[in-house]
Order: sequence, then C-alpha cells, then structure tokens
Amino acid sequence: MDATALESVRRRYAQEILRLAGAQDARIEEAFAQVAREKFVPGPPWTLVRAGAAWMSSNPADLYEDVLVVIDRLRGINNGEPALHAAWLAAIDPQHGETAIHVGAGTGYYTAMLSRLVGPDGQVDAYEYEADLAAIAATNLATDANTRVHAQSAYGRLLPETDIIYVNAGVTAPDVHWLGAMRSGARLIFPWQPHGGWGPAILVRRKPAGFSANILMSVGFIPCSGAMPKERHPAVPSTADIQSLGSIWLRKVRPPDSTAIATYDEVWFSSEPVG
Repeated sequence: MDATALESVRRRYAQEILRLAGAQDARIEEAFAQVAREKFVPGPPWTLVRAGAAWMSSNPADLYEDVLVVIDRLRGINNGEPALHAAWLAAIDPQHGETAIHVGAGTGYYTAMLSRLVGPDGQVDAYEYEADLAAIAATNLATDANTRVHAQSAYGRLLPETDIIYVNAGVTAPDVHWLGAMRSGARLIFPWQPHGGWGPAILVRRKPAGFSANILMSVGFIPCSGAMPKERHPAVPSTADIQSLGSIWLRKVRPPDSTAIATYDEVWFSSEPVG
C-alpha cells in the first residue's frame, strides 16, 4: 500500500475511532490521523487482537482498526485499544502549551498523540520501565522536540509539576508523587486495580478543595512496574464501595475517616465528593 492510500486509511480510522469513543474533538481526531501506527509496533506480520480473538496480518491497513497490536506476547505487552485511548484523551483534554507525564509509554504511540495535543510549546515526559521498549520509544519519538523519554519507573519518584498524568499501567493506588506533581487544575487518569486484573479507569482533577475522583469505564492493563503501596483497610473494597468513589486524599493532609473506601500507605479513597 502506497503512502497516499495509507494516509487515506488513517483518516477514515481516526474518524471511526472518535465515533467509537463517543468523542467529538477535531484535535484528537487529527492526532490519530497523523501518527503512523506501523512505526510503533514490531512486524509485519502483526498479531492483532479484538475481543480476545487473535489473528495475523501483513496488511498495514489492518492496523487502522480498533484492535490491540501485540508488542511482546510473553510479557503481555500490547499497543492498546485506540477507542479507549481516544476516550481517555478526550477526558483529560490536553491543551496547547500544557505539560504531560506519560507513565508506561511502551513504544510511544500514545505518547506521540500527547506530543501533538500539547503542541510545540508544551512538554511531554514519557516514562517506560522496560529498557528495550524505552529505547524503541526514544527512537520513534526522536523528531518530537517537545518529548523526553525516561528509561525508568515513574513510581516512587519525584516528578516535575505538570498539567496531565496519563497512566497506562494498572496500580492499586496512585503514587503520592503523582498527586504532588499535579498543579491546580491538573488531570490524572489511571487504571485502578484494587482486586488485580480489570478495574475502573479513574479520572482525578486537582481542585482548590482537594482531588476529585470519578470512574470512567472498566479497563484491563498490565501492572505498573515499580513499588506498589500496601493497602491497609479494607483489604478488598466492594463493588458498591468502588462505585461510590468521590475523592482521593493524601494521608498527611487528611487522615482516613468514615468515608474511606480503601486506604493505603500514603493515600486513601473516599466516597465524599470534592466541589
């Protein structure tokens, strides 16, 4: 397939992905239309996955469907589902000139989206614990002057002040340093996995009164590499407790109270909303 034909395929793909995501954002659609997915995945042939079914293809047009693309089968690493990421990007709404931190950047496909959405006056810091993937991401993103790739975990590490934290690995709780890096109005999105495996995607906003937290959807991500906080009480929050989530608090700012639905070493989840 020649470059002109593939560009046309990419345009149709971007429109369809935004439709599936239920999002209407011309800037996100343009990012999906511009970034060449084949640049960020191994192959061909590619292993594609949809609804648990896998197949092989050497046709680049097949990459421009709402499918996972296997990067490393043994490690369970995939290039994630585009419609899910389109919905997440719409939820965090990156703006020109903002700064973003990408946790679990993989080979950089969705980092490239963030790069385009914050624009040349913005900045993206991408963290990838797997050294081989970080090296690939650095190569893939070499022409993105506003992006830096760090071959290290973003967990347990002081981070620069930022507007967006985009987490593509499952955690039992957000790192205290992530919350500390959020400037006023900042957004954090992460997969909360209190039970392991699948769990809710949580959108956090830093407001004057605290960190509001809302559930977006159910998702499945591989666990975040690096130290995980130990949960204190309750050991396993119930489905009803999880659905009542309204805010996240730093223990040093406010100790857990009767609204707590899950508590960790340095943070806790509350059913109380933040205005």
